[in-house]
Amino acid sequence: MSQTKIKRRVGKYEMGRTLGEGTFAKVKFARNSETGEPVAIKILDKDKVLKHKMAEQIKREIATMKLIKHPNVVRLYEVMGSKTKIFIVLEFVTGGELFDKIVNNGRMREDEARRYFHQLINAVDYCHSRGVYHRDLKPENLLLDAYGNLKISDFGLSALSKQVRDDGLLHTTCGTPNYVAPEVLDDGGYDGATADLWSCGAILFVLLAGYLPFDDSNLMNLYKKISAAEFTCPPWLSFSAMKLITRILDPNPITTNMFPLLADITVGDGVREICRMDIKNRITVPEILKDEWFKKDYNPPVFEAKDDTNLDDVEAVFKDYEEHHVTERREEQPTAMNAFELISMSKGLNLGNLFDAEEGFKKETRFTSKCPANEIIHKIEEAAKPLGFDVHKKNFKMRLENLKAGRKGNLNVATEIFQVAPCLHMVEVRKQRGTHWSSTSSTEAFQPVWKMLSGKLKRT
Repeated sequence: MSQTKIKRRVGKYEMGRTLGEGTFAKVKFARNSETGEPVAIKILDKDKVLKHKMAEQIKREIATMKLIKHPNVVRLYEVMGSKTKIFIVLEFVTGGELFDKIVNNGRMREDEARRYFHQLINAVDYCHSRGVYHRDLKPENLLLDAYGNLKISDFGLSALSKQVRDDGLLHTTCGTPNYVAPEVLDDGGYDGATADLWSCGAILFVLLAGYLPFDDSNLMNLYKKISAAEFTCPPWLSFSAMKLITRILDPNPITTNMFPLLADITVGDGVREICRMDIKNRITVPEILKDEWFKKDYNPPVFEAKDDTNLDDVEAVFKDYEEHHVTERREEQPTAMNAFELISMSKGLNLGNLFDAEEGFKKETRFTSKCPANEIIHKIEEAAKPLGFDVHKKNFKMRLENLKAGRKGNLNVATEIFQVAPCLHMVEVRKQRGTHWSSTSSTEAFQPVWKMLSGKLKRT
């Protein structure tokens, strides 16, 4: 028979399968038992967090993420803590990764890629306005919901940044090499916003081309290509798309017009004119919003940005207040029966013999109930005690023991509950071995017990 199923609960969430696993965290599917809403729960080990001195970084990033409520960013609902773990409750997105869509279907049409790029730039700009930088933007971190809308995942969590230094720059090299900006690789400090924009440009290239702009099996050669922005757009791209990608994948992140270049130009008939020429490098978000290719079919997102975020749960988790610890518990479920186990109980494969009807009780019998398993146990216990039985429970098995010995000895009854389907349980009732356990008198003594149990549960 199958093993008893263990159900794990964390607070009001019923935990399910593992969705992903990394060095510091595991992500599990879960369901809110109060609302039925599916969520993803990221689980971090407190000892590892403390060992790697990441507590302040994670606290800062989680607090910031709670403030981000954008339709194209995976929502962070709440944070919980136990004595040993931190639980980050996130929106569960069902459409898979954008990466898988590219792998399965190849490059996209420009109008389809443009729609995703609109959503990506909107979300990235929103997060930058709140001081959050992803630093690991790539198609694998872009999820799709059931309606095909893009959702940035692990924003601020996948790449945990150290605090910005006195020079106003970040100094941690991180991210996936093929999508990382050259200034991040140079290790001289970089601006998080412009570095994220470079990654957005690499993503746009992949959407339109179906392959990476920078790729090499040798890591040093790859870095050289990135630093020199050495890439070639495929011939099927429109000129305006090529122009935008080239402006984003500019190796110089600084855009400036503070110090104009004065050019001495001859305009005709020997007339010379001093012209002002701005130096422009990597494009900015405001410039992207004005770009010819980007503006086509662009509709800014409409959503309500509420400022009612409560950060008390973040403080409680990281200050480790014991009174705020969430309860972790394991709940056992009845053994689940598969089809082969069900059929094996039938005599001669006649399923009609599975459940005894009204012909009386033999050595064992079974009946079905639509009651939840815990309710079945409660009703058996409620019915058995007035008949003089002591009830012993373990998992979803019960032993009813009549301590008053009759002519034929003690009458002991064993029951076990099996799950046939999510809303249907089978209750097996049998006499336990004892004095004259197979005698007619013993059987007759048991019949009131069997009828009482089946009458209470069979038709519920």
